[in-house]
Amino acid sequence: MEDLRYPIGRYEPQSFSAKQLQDWLIDIQHLPQHLENAVLNLDETQLDCPYREAGWTVRQVVHHVADSHMNAYTRFKLGLTESNPVIKPYDEAAWAQLQDTQTIPINVSLTLLHALHTRWMGVLNAIREEEWNRTVVHPEHGRQMTLWYLLGMYAWHGRHHTAHVTALRERMGW
Repeated sequence: MEDLRYPIGRYEPQSFSAKQLQDWLIDIQHLPQHLENAVLNLDETQLDCPYREAGWTVRQVVHHVADSHMNAYTRFKLGLTESNPVIKPYDEAAWAQLQDTQTIPINVSLTLLHALHTRWMGVLNAIREEEWNRTVVHPEHGRQMTLWYLLGMYAWHGRHHTAHVTALRERMGW
């Protein structure tokens, strides 16, 4: 049976290549539009439907992606400007339960994502090949992560959550 938690599979790190870099940059660049397309014409009841049993609602997923990618943008800037900085983890599940995810329209997070990804792409497009090896420390995982690893993870992350919505739409016939 398909694992609804991972509709595109789990993140699998890749070795650096110019082709992989371009693929991941395209994923990051187009994520806001892909997510917006995934939720297009959903009504309030559909937005409040969880993508799986005991999972987040579509509304929470959209707000989560904005929250996560704001953190990602900051992590990249820290990784480029500090030597092996410790990044701040956050409780995603607790953030998804905060009142803003229930009351703020998703178009606010979609608009934020369009602007954020424009800024983020400005940073990403300027990274030199050797800078992809710069590291940050993620204290929850207890290890260093390269910017290259993070790029792939966030490219996957956007596709992953967009697929939560599109797979739900397909299953529900929306």
